[in-house]
Amino acid sequence: MSSDLQATAGFGLVVIGDEILSGKRQDRHFAQFRALLGQRGRRLSWHWVLPDEPEVIIAHLRFSRERGGAAFVCGGIGATPDDHTRACAAAAFGVRLWRHPGAVAAIEARFGAEAYPHRILMADLPEGAELIPNPYNRIPGFSLGRHFFLPGFPEMAWPMAQWVLDTHFPGQPPRMEERSLWVVGAVESRLLPIMSELGQRFPGVKLFSLPRLGEVPSIELGFRGGAQVEEAYRVLRHLLDAEGVTYQPGDPRGAADEHLVSDP
Repeated sequence: MSSDLQATAGFGLVVIGDEILSGKRQDRHFAQFRALLGQRGRRLSWHWVLPDEPEVIIAHLRFSRERGGAAFVCGGIGATPDDHTRACAAAAFGVRLWRHPGAVAAIEARFGAEAYPHRILMADLPEGAELIPNPYNRIPGFSLGRHFFLPGFPEMAWPMAQWVLDTHFPGQPPRMEERSLWVVGAVESRLLPIMSELGQRFPGVKLFSLPRLGEVPSIELGFRGGAQVEEAYRVLRHLLDAEGVTYQPGDPRGAADEHLVSDP
């Protein structure tokens, strides 16, 4: 990933649980995490829903770790046999699972003698993990690198995520720029050479193409990223003009004037 894209990179969200995939429960995390991040000028850039299958969880966490960004992981950190996330995180990050003294203290303070022999298993965390406080029941989550592991329960996960953002990501991130225009009456295949050229010339920003079907097809074409967005947008308009492609700055369905003109 280029330095420009790294500067404006968003967060990932992993939701773990067969109950989500089976439909027994709905994923409420996606909308909430988008809102939590958006309130702080940050963004959710990817979202996975994974089954309670260790090999799948490990593979995805390894990919996410190697990608180098930050991610929230919700679910599977309890003590039941289908809670695999703690062990999977250790495997994905190449460390052993060990009994974290701080987590032991928190669980013992919460449950006393009833912490043993089962609840104390929630203190078995990847070596090097740091604790994330849980204001709901005091059983902590944990972080490993830039990955933050939280319970699946929204009542616990959401305030814990707020704490993570306020503690580890204070202040405003670098500004994410976005510029786009609408091409009407052309299909994506006609624009592929232009998009390929732009992708090669401006690797530091993300090109997006969002086609919309209808009686008159239209395509929103533009860029997200940092400092190169304005220059990439200028070159996009130049290439469209050179090819005789008609475009406009706003959504044609919301435009008062249906006559299409080039963006001045």
